[in-house]
Amino acid sequence: MNDPLVQWSEELSTGIHEIDQQHRMLVDILNEFHDAIQHRKGTDAAAAILERLADYTRIHFAVEESMMRLLDYPDYHSHKALHDALIEQLTDLALKFAAGKKSVSFELMHFLRQWLTRHIKEDDMSYTAHFIRHGVVTNPDGGSHTRSEDGFSIKKMWSSFWK
Repeated sequence: MNDPLVQWSEELSTGIHEIDQQHRMLVDILNEFHDAIQHRKGTDAAAAILERLADYTRIHFAVEESMMRLLDYPDYHSHKALHDALIEQLTDLALKFAAGKKSVSFELMHFLRQWLTRHIKEDDMSYTAHFIRHGVVTNPDGGSHTRSEDGFSIKKMWSSFWK
């Protein structure tokens, strides 16, 4: 892949391993979409990548929102509203792209790069301090976890949350 649209850097790192891994995946899929557009791989191929990006974004937002609820993040509702607005914008642009509106390609690339980097640097960084205050720490070997005497952890919370 030549000339990525977004280059991962520590500036995009929240310091929460699981979230950072998901952000990296979003960057990778976005760069894959950009590559498909740049190398004219066809509307169908690009649309499939864009759909994967939208699906993964929804999953990522669900994870963030779940952590926010579990850790009683005070700005949960406003952050969720941002997620909902981003999904709505992404869906609208994806529909225009799928309809063959060529001019939307540049608009879409600009929008995707801006929302991803801005959302991570500004909006997602706002919950990082709250998560850390509640004991979420980076664990490169096993993802995010919380410290506690009783061994309660995010992993345990996830397993009970998804049942």
